[in-house]
Amino acid sequence: MFGISEAHAMAGTAAGQGNNPYSGLIMLVLMFAIFYFLLIRPQQKRAKEHKELIESLKVGDQVVTAGGIHGKVAALQDGIVTVEVATGVKIKVNRSSIVSTLAG
Repeated sequence: MFGISEAHAMAGTAAGQGNNPYSGLIMLVLMFAIFYFLLIRPQQKRAKEHKELIESLKVGDQVVTAGGIHGKVAALQDGIVTVEVATGVKIKVNRSSIVSTLAG
């Protein structure tokens, strides 16, 4: 069985770990920093790159839509892109659904 001195020693080490009153705040700030650099900042960077891609579209660009359709930009309107997927076959898609351009 535990003696009184052993139980007192165990209780003293458990209580001694919370000496810094700012440790919870420091951990909260550290967690926010980790989330910012691993999740929020990369997402903002991707969103900015996608916006630049959408704004730089021009007729004749080879593009890929979010649905995986490959084609060539035939016409541009405010929020709509007409994509020619085969000779004489044109589809209209939202500008935001263009995910990449292909070289060529």
